[in-house]
Amino acid sequence: MQCSRRHVLHSMAAGFGGLAFNSLLHAQPHAAGRQHFPARAKRVIFLFMHGGPSHVDLFDFKPALTRHEGQALPFPERAVQFAERGHVMPSPWSFRQVGQSGHWMSSLWKHLPSVADEICMLHSLCETNVAHGGACMKLHTGSESLLRPSMGAWMSYGLGSENQNLPAFVTLCPTSLHGGVDNFGAAFLPAQHQGVPLGTPGYPNTLAKNARFHYMGQGDAATLRVQREQLSLLRALGNQGTKDASLVDPLEARMQAFELAYRMQVEAPEVTDLSGESSFTRSLYGMDEPETENFGQQCLLARRLAERGVRFIQVSHAHSLPFNNEQWDQHSHLEQGHALNVAQIDKPITGLLLDLKARGLLEETLVLWGGEFGRTPTIQKGEGPVGRDHHPDGFTMWMAGGGVKPGYRYGATDELGYHAVENRCTIHDLHATILHLMGLDHERLTYRHLGRDFRLTDVEGDVARSILA
Repeated sequence: MQCSRRHVLHSMAAGFGGLAFNSLLHAQPHAAGRQHFPARAKRVIFLFMHGGPSHVDLFDFKPALTRHEGQALPFPERAVQFAERGHVMPSPWSFRQVGQSGHWMSSLWKHLPSVADEICMLHSLCETNVAHGGACMKLHTGSESLLRPSMGAWMSYGLGSENQNLPAFVTLCPTSLHGGVDNFGAAFLPAQHQGVPLGTPGYPNTLAKNARFHYMGQGDAATLRVQREQLSLLRALGNQGTKDASLVDPLEARMQAFELAYRMQVEAPEVTDLSGESSFTRSLYGMDEPETENFGQQCLLARRLAERGVRFIQVSHAHSLPFNNEQWDQHSHLEQGHALNVAQIDKPITGLLLDLKARGLLEETLVLWGGEFGRTPTIQKGEGPVGRDHHPDGFTMWMAGGGVKPGYRYGATDELGYHAVENRCTIHDLHATILHLMGLDHERLTYRHLGRDFRLTDVEGDVARSILA
């Protein structure tokens, strides 16, 4: 008797089901709320500065740049460069120490110094790609070249959402460049863990108009009942309509997306409506000023999502400049570009930290600020106003709240801000530390795919334990 492959698979379903069940037991031990140990934080707000903010012009004060001004670097440059570099250039801005912590901040920051003592500075980030695409993918997914689940997707998979009517992972005004949707995708993780995007990148004052969850429709109870019946029918048809295993997962993922969209109609309209916020709160985030209105809306919406149980919220600073289409990427026009960038984010970020603390949320919310790399202590060669090239060998990010030491400084670069030389913190180390703060062991948070166990930190990563409160 001849049997088709489909008949054999159908006849042996029980056996294959057992194998699949065993694989699922191994690959998915992390139901919602299943932490490996007590967490210091319940959620993450990632303030992503797309393009590469200059650490030596913002937070990493290097007086030696003035002594070496106009000179070549006193050591060899990295072998792989993005653009041709020139002589050493000091920062155009003065620096001062702020708060009881004594953090160094440039004169660009007008508001952030008031919350300096909430901030844990990480001065030794390193080892990202020298190009935006690879560096963004490394920062978001742990891999600079291969399709991998994003940081927020891993968080959703490991912990789930505290609010079943909202996604576990939301990304506000995500940039479409340098990895695009892969920066908030789920890759081989179940599709429900990918980030839900809200808002349009690169357009100021449009978040309130464009930040719309994808509803199936909105109406009275009868309409919702009809939608419920439609979903039930779709699921029944999907279960009957295919025996092809290659179609089961996509159909199930699609159904889960519909189910989430259905549930979101209960809560999403309220969470995205900022009109009920007080004039004090709106002013705190800079929403009453044209320069800060757009990013202020994003930061305020991030707070509203955080207090409603969303696990991972990313806020991207992605407004295009008139002379540069990549936000912090000042290969030229450094002074104009960074001055405008900081002016747009300074008050909203400060307002976010103050608001979270006033509401008792900062202790359980990890706020992460940074870009995919820093910028060189040397100028980039070229005509026109000077700028700096990409710099992945040593740069600054910072954290606040969520179980990190406030007012603490971790790591250091050399005297010119070139190499990370003290407590080097790779992206894998950063990811391991973030997961640890959320109660997850980065070596145990795995998913079996294509015959091997994958994790956010691949086969590397050490927790920066000295920053833990």
